[in-house]
This record gives sequence, structure tokens and C-alpha cells, in this order.
Amino acid sequence: MIVNYGFNATLTAKPGMGDQLVALLLTGLDEGSPGAGEHCVVYLVSRSASDPDVVHVTEGWTSEEDHHRIFAGEAAQAIVARIGGLLAKKSEYTDYVPVRGKAAF
Repeated sequence: MIVNYGFNATLTAKPGMGDQLVALLLTGLDEGSPGAGEHCVVYLVSRSASDPDVVHVTEGWTSEEDHHRIFAGEAAQAIVARIGGLLAKKSEYTDYVPVRGKAAF
């Protein structure tokens, strides 16, 4: 699949809640969750090396429309609703159109 739309998000958890935030974001890969679907080509959760409460999410989607449609669904909205209670401040987003790259796990 080709990634035609993506974004990076930086989320800052309330002090000491970085582990909970990471665990919640990783549920996005569970069966029936947004990251497990065919339209999500990249779903990478990372932590800041210097601050364990800063978490980065990189997502790549087949299209912006697919992303918006899937994130309007019940499974995604349930995760989003739970994330809000863990955050110390508003998340920062940078959208992009991937050119080329590689991810192998």
C-alpha cells in the first residue's frame, strides 16, 4: 500500500503518566482499532529520549479521507476520549505527504 497522507503528533502526558499514554496509544493497533485497519500503513509510537512524558505518534494513511473517516468511527473516538485525560497540554500536529522511506519491525 502507498501512503498518501500522514502526520506526526507530539503528546505531552501529565507528569508521571507517560507509560499510561503509551499503553493507550498502542491499543490503536488492536484488532478493530484504527491502526490495525488496511488503510493505516504506518502507526509508530515513540517516546522522547529526554522526557518520558513526551510521546510521538507517526501515522501514514492511504488517503486523508480514509484517515478522517476511520477516526470519526467509534473505536477511534473511544481512544481519543481517553487520551484527553492523560494530557498536560494540547497536542501538536504536523501533517505531511510521504515521499519515500522504509519501516521494518
